[in-house]
Amino acid sequence: MKVDYNDIYDVIRGIPRGRVATYGQIADLAGISGQPRRVGYALSALPPESGVPWQRVINAQGKISFPPGSAHAKLQRRLLKQEGIALDSSGRVNLAVYRWQVR
Repeated sequence: MKVDYNDIYDVIRGIPRGRVATYGQIADLAGISGQPRRVGYALSALPPESGVPWQRVINAQGKISFPPGSAHAKLQRRLLKQEGIALDSSGRVNLAVYRWQVR
């Protein structure tokens, strides 16, 4: 099944403020189950002015996927904190608390 990046972006736009979703969760919702890397590829192609809340997408371990200490990781951490999402000392988000529960 061919999925346009815009389909992935539409799913990500649905993540409410103060919640996160994993790459795999986004892939499932976009109809490409088992292909979380495609979500990553779509996000890497995201234009900066898109308005898509990319910061709300994290890996299955609850961590930011950018290299720790990188400018992108620091930005994502700051944006998540601004939304009230707590990260522990190892940079992990508690998915039991903050994961987006789609109804």
